[in-house]
Amino acid sequence: MVSMKIAKGSIKSRKIRLGLAGCGRISKYHVDAIMAKSKDLELVAVCDSDINKMEQPFLEAIKRKYIHYEEMLAQEELDLVVLCTPSGLHPEQVILAAQSGKNVLTEKPMATNWKDGLEMVKAAEKARIDLFVVKQNRLNPTVNVVKQAIENNQFGRIYLLASNVFWARPQEYYDQAFWRGTWRLDGGALMNQASHYVDLMAWFGGSVAKVQALSGTLARKIEAEDTVVMNLQYRSGALGTMAVTMLTYPKNLEGSLTVIGEKGTVRLGGTALNEIVEWQFAERGMISKEEALAMNYNPPSVYGFGHAIYYQNLIYYFRGETYQLTDGHEGLESMELLCAAQRSAKLGECVGLPLER
Repeated sequence: MVSMKIAKGSIKSRKIRLGLAGCGRISKYHVDAIMAKSKDLELVAVCDSDINKMEQPFLEAIKRKYIHYEEMLAQEELDLVVLCTPSGLHPEQVILAAQSGKNVLTEKPMATNWKDGLEMVKAAEKARIDLFVVKQNRLNPTVNVVKQAIENNQFGRIYLLASNVFWARPQEYYDQAFWRGTWRLDGGALMNQASHYVDLMAWFGGSVAKVQALSGTLARKIEAEDTVVMNLQYRSGALGTMAVTMLTYPKNLEGSLTVIGEKGTVRLGGTALNEIVEWQFAERGMISKEEALAMNYNPPSVYGFGHAIYYQNLIYYFRGETYQLTDGHEGLESMELLCAAQRSAKLGECVGLPLER
């Protein structure tokens, strides 16, 4: 569901001022997207508890740098705070931003437990600020055209959705930062690495009735799981299945999503769901198979190009020209599946939705 809310305070005559917290690996994609929109966006300050991370080349042009997040909030006049910090820190940081009257955007997942996600949305609504949750894979043209086919009933009744995330995260990856692989700050393979794929399983399939999961920490020396399987039963009657592992040898092998319906089958693959591998329908829809396959592209990483498109929507939103994409409530929809899967794996039983609110 797309939020049907126009920006309440349009910014027309100046640049939109941003502050970014967390200068780890994902932050570069945000900074690149912001700099590409420099006509409308200004990154005025960054913050990280590790001063060395703020000295990276892509942050060289940023003059105001803070070690303490609260100080950046107090000192800077910001229209939007961008959180690229570990997921478990998002709840506290969102609440602090809300209390300071600043809109806030979080990377995925928005939190690592259900209660925190609810508190984030509650704090944003109480303070009457906007909470955005980045779901950039929805904006990939290859993903978007599948969503359009679903909404146009081109598949007919959908029977099955299946996603595989077979990636490689060696022990060295987890050893680079103390928070990686922890339950509180990272959340595990499903919640961290596969979060966007879980979101698309919900976005494509609709409301979920039951979740069943098994997980294991099979090889990595971490708290959370490195491998997990999850089954879904949708309220429509369709079924879903996911297999996720960070133990693929010797490198990332597959990130895929397949939709099978009574009148069509589509399979998305590639590095960032950037390739339509299969496009078969009983009847031609709005676009032909050839037109669909022509949408394939080659991104430089698993993050794709969606961040730039997401920031363009933010510009339109703050200018009062369009609707908000993926707000806090929509962020909770995929959070619910992630938390239900963790609960199912822990209890060894199916978990029904919705979770208690």
